[in-house]
Amino acid sequence: MTDDKQKAKEQILYLLKMQGATSATDLAEQLEVSPMAIRQHLQALRGEGLVDYSEQRRPIGRPVKLWQLTDRTLNLFPNTHADLMVEFLNSFESVLGEAELEKVLAERSRRQIQGYRVQFSTLEGDNGPNSLQSRLDRQVQRFAEIRTKEGYMAEAIAQPDGSWLFIENHCPINEAARTCRLLCRSELEVFKTLFGPTVTIERVEHIMEGDRRCAYQITPNINSGEST
Repeated sequence: MTDDKQKAKEQILYLLKMQGATSATDLAEQLEVSPMAIRQHLQALRGEGLVDYSEQRRPIGRPVKLWQLTDRTLNLFPNTHADLMVEFLNSFESVLGEAELEKVLAERSRRQIQGYRVQFSTLEGDNGPNSLQSRLDRQVQRFAEIRTKEGYMAEAIAQPDGSWLFIENHCPINEAARTCRLLCRSELEVFKTLFGPTVTIERVEHIMEGDRRCAYQITPNINSGEST
């Protein structure tokens, strides 16, 4: 396989990971190549078992093929020491019990929050507006950068009402989270503690529930008591 073909396949896999089900035409427009070339790459990826499609009927014309990733692609994206973490969690809980495991995860959460706050602290001196909304905007965008570096392929989408949709297209601790659901619960608590009582955070999509990604609605509380 030439480098160009490999690069094109990697770009297609990345876009499908970030966007979910997408047509060949849309992929071609984004990658600025011909739909025929994209379809050839998609068929090759399908032959490898990495993508598949479903047909969506339209009011007019033929059904459209929407391409999406298969479970075989999970190992193509960052998976933070999956086997080691799963083995550790199982062994720890087996030997010391769930209560002690909860204490360990609580300490992990504390360290996460502490680390995130250090990275947030640089926002305080950027001379930008200091209203609740503007501060939240900067924090959410910075958090997406941080989580992306950690392997979560995160993005933050501003909503018309001032809230944010915070999306994580990949879970690098997926295998461990399937073994220990406490990890997912602790992640949500980390988010809530980090952003504090001036916002409400709700998980609206969850990989563990069958969704293709995890997504959080982050909404500023109108009656937070802060001036704007």
